[in-house]
Amino acid sequence: MTLKDVKVGQTVTVQKLTGVGAIKRRIMDMGITKGTEVFVRKVAPLGDPIEVTVRGYELSLRKADAEMIEVL
Repeated sequence: MTLKDVKVGQTVTVQKLTGVGAIKRRIMDMGITKGTEVFVRKVAPLGDPIEVTVRGYELSLRKADAEMIEVL
């Protein structure tokens, strides 16, 4: 399952980042690394972006980026 598939109000744990190169580095720089808990706060009406809470701060992610984050 990816972060894109998580429902609003759920907390999940990051298992793997599937992006490569600069995209993977950018996601990691935002604080999303293996083992990090992510809480899905909101999803925009058309599904993009997704607002999450990670490491105590709010972050908005594009659907394309959320697809690269495998969660459990």
